[in-house]
Amino acid sequence: MRILQLCKKFPYPLKDGESIAVTHLSKALDDLGCEVTLLSMNTTKHYCDVTKLPKTYNHYKEIHAVRVNNNTNYLTAFLNIFSKESYHITRFVSKEFEEKLIEILKENTFDVVQIETPILSFYIPIIRKYSKALVAMRSHNVEYEIWDRYAKNQTFAPLRWYWKSVAEKLQRFEQKYLNEYDLVLALTGRDLKLLKKEGLKKPNYVIPIGLDVRNYKPDFSCYKKPPTIGFIGSLDWMPNQEGLKWFVENVWEQIIDLYPNVELHVAGRHTPKWVKNINQPGVVIHGEVPNAKDFINQHSIMIVPLFSGSGMRVKILEGMALGRVVVTTELGLEGIDAKDYDEVLLSNSEEGFLYNISNCLKNPKTLPAIGHNAQELAAQKYDNLQIGKQLVAIYREHLAVGREQFAIGN
Repeated sequence: MRILQLCKKFPYPLKDGESIAVTHLSKALDDLGCEVTLLSMNTTKHYCDVTKLPKTYNHYKEIHAVRVNNNTNYLTAFLNIFSKESYHITRFVSKEFEEKLIEILKENTFDVVQIETPILSFYIPIIRKYSKALVAMRSHNVEYEIWDRYAKNQTFAPLRWYWKSVAEKLQRFEQKYLNEYDLVLALTGRDLKLLKKEGLKKPNYVIPIGLDVRNYKPDFSCYKKPPTIGFIGSLDWMPNQEGLKWFVENVWEQIIDLYPNVELHVAGRHTPKWVKNINQPGVVIHGEVPNAKDFINQHSIMIVPLFSGSGMRVKILEGMALGRVVVTTELGLEGIDAKDYDEVLLSNSEEGFLYNISNCLKNPKTLPAIGHNAQELAAQKYDNLQIGKQLVAIYREHLAVGREQFAIGN
């Protein structure tokens, strides 16, 4: 099976959820005998020097990266308030990307074109013009919902209005293309339900994020040391900033009063100035760390305080695969079939986070059991090869039906 994968940012290094999700699935498809070609934007915001990719990054038949300037222009963003178009979308309109897409489609025959975000949906007419491939959209998030939730959490009315308008423009864009795909792949059942509510009629499936669990080696010796708390996530993503700020301002002061020696370690790429300037007892700011798995393994407790966003949180899956005790919200756990107090600890409030973390610090001997349960669940349900097999079977079924209809039509 020949697959062309389209991405709005280059899926390397593996330091954010989208890159991890794209890479693990494409590796699984390669392991299953598919030929996968990558066409990706190489944006200024997430630039990757593709000449220095490691030799182990060899799961693609071909790699094409097109430079795209998607830097945020604040004046343009402000003026976009008066436009019907979404600034979040227009930043990814690229003549160079379009030309490369046409060139690749002219020179190759693909069975499937897999679009890794609805943001690239405006390239569908180009795909239809130059290819008879099955067009699949893999929805990592319901994009507009991220900003709608973010808007609702704003206390400053002008900001709430601005982000609400951003969400509404994205919603109109997503609805416009919702039935232009041949099939839709959502990461969670909840996202799929929401897309159906928005009018999705085309074939649709839940295909969660998978990890190459063989590459996740839990360090359970961490539980023999005094517990520490870790936070890791891309800190240019507003829901991560929002959650960390909420935790530091509302929960951490109470924890440090009860447990003066405990430490909170914060890591993440693109760390903003306000995070670097956090000056509270016990808070250690690492910035971008060389190896996320090593960082996660060093801390027995992992916090993911998310109150906006959409889709699945890869970092929670990684924490579980590494046997950590993850403390998160119900929203953070969306799409992950884990149970409270068995594989994770859940709370949606200041009091709940304080209670769960206090219990962890007060009863550290209970932590290894939760960590082991989490690791076993990740290995059983979120192995990328098994998820890849499900997706290949879906593609084969639709391709067979399509070819039969084509034969009958002729």
